[in-house]
Amino acid sequence: MEHWVFHTLVIAHILAGATGAISFWVPVIGRKGGPAHRKWGQVFTLALLCTGSYAVCMSLLSLYDPMGTHPQLVGRFDEVFVRGFFGHLMLCAATLTINLAWYGWMLVRNRGNPALNRTPAMYALQVVVIATSVNCAIQGWLMDEKLLIGLAIVGLVTGATNLWFLAKDKPTREDWLKEHVKALVGAGISVYTAFMAFGSVRIFPELALHPAMWAIPLSVGMTIIIWHRLAIDRAARQRRRAGLQAA
Repeated sequence: MEHWVFHTLVIAHILAGATGAISFWVPVIGRKGGPAHRKWGQVFTLALLCTGSYAVCMSLLSLYDPMGTHPQLVGRFDEVFVRGFFGHLMLCAATLTINLAWYGWMLVRNRGNPALNRTPAMYALQVVVIATSVNCAIQGWLMDEKLLIGLAIVGLVTGATNLWFLAKDKPTREDWLKEHVKALVGAGISVYTAFMAFGSVRIFPELALHPAMWAIPLSVGMTIIIWHRLAIDRAARQRRRAGLQAA
């Protein structure tokens, strides 16, 4: 029964993830703040929330029955590896994706009143991503898999920086814009990493833990985040200069 449920979740996960991966580029490349940016940004966010939710269910099933849910890996990897990679690691990645997508969306929706972001649900999301990251780090240490520890560090930093921003008294326009970019591009990094890393296990299992499968999406995503942060700073300087000239 769980095998059938698992593969149904896989199909839904792939469809939602592909939608997110494609729609990601419209707000990234297009004009910021316009109708297309808002429309496709919402499509991306909803797709990532679905993708992460399906992944949470898949990870829990993998923890319950690792080899039953991944029969194609029998004889290639042992139960400890499958449970660690498709259970603990995927659970951490899934909660991180949900966290980033929701956090980034709420920042732009509540940009006029950042206090609206300080909800029990938002704080609970930070606690969940920190908890799954700590678990992922512990499992990585027990398995001697640095990849699990690396993702755990990303999750811990995300949860901590999100809490720091939520506690900020009077964030500026530039502050929430940078956080918005960090969160939603971070969610984009996660969906492309999932396609390259988790997806490769089904086609080329030996490439699943290859550093390139994780480094390429991270490098591209960080480049996008840095570029947009610099663009936000440039726009802020231009507005200040225009204000001084007008005065």
